[in-house]
Amino acid sequence: MATTTDARDADIARAAAAIADPSRARVLRALLEGRALPASVLAGEAGVSASTVSGHLAKLLEAGVVRVERHGRHRYYRLTGPAVGEALEALARIAPPLPVTSLRQSTHAHALRRARTCYDHVAGALGVTLMAALLERGVLEGGDGRFHPEAAEGDRLSAPGKDTTYRLTAPGRAELAAFGVDADELAGRRQLIRYCVDWTEQRHHLAGALGAALTDRLFALDWIRRGSRRRVINLTDAGRTGLERTFGVVLDA
Repeated sequence: MATTTDARDADIARAAAAIADPSRARVLRALLEGRALPASVLAGEAGVSASTVSGHLAKLLEAGVVRVERHGRHRYYRLTGPAVGEALEALARIAPPLPVTSLRQSTHAHALRRARTCYDHVAGALGVTLMAALLERGVLEGGDGRFHPEAAEGDRLSAPGKDTTYRLTAPGRAELAAFGVDADELAGRRQLIRYCVDWTEQRHHLAGALGAALTDRLFALDWIRRGSRRRVINLTDAGRTGLERTFGVVLDA
């Protein structure tokens, strides 16, 4: 895309052509919050096949609207910069609202982002919010729960974290025991505390033996239930109330 601020010198038609497709527009909307997402998730957001979204992403890359990043063996896409987001938001202000035509608009990708399992522990918005609450309450210490790509050495999206060492505090050990998770019983089975860089929220969620035990406890209390789609979990009303009272976890409705 042209970087000049003078619209008379910019190839507006080329940029507009890249955006002017319903599927590509849905891809761009999914990237508006600044996250880098894989093609599989973007295909779900756009409601197209993996092969079709590849063609759309190629057009967006050619126009300079998105860029691609490699994290391990995976490729993630994000907007090239805030100017793209500003342009999309400006278009949204003058565009008519989309009609709601089917339940498909509540996509599997959205459900995965809200709450899912990552191996045997909770991930998505629920997972990172729980991690943040544990840090804020002093149950855990050692980091801020955030992914800092500019300073990352071993950390990458959608992978176990390596750069931060989290520790369970003495008060935190007692608090978890009162909740029904005895950290002493978990010793020796596997590493007690690990974390993953959550690929949708791009923050840390708790993994390791402690993350798995907490997840098992949430299932046992019926605070979370497995959804009808693979890896999706649903937060129950009892879980929403219980997590807020127990750990101060507050989630959007």
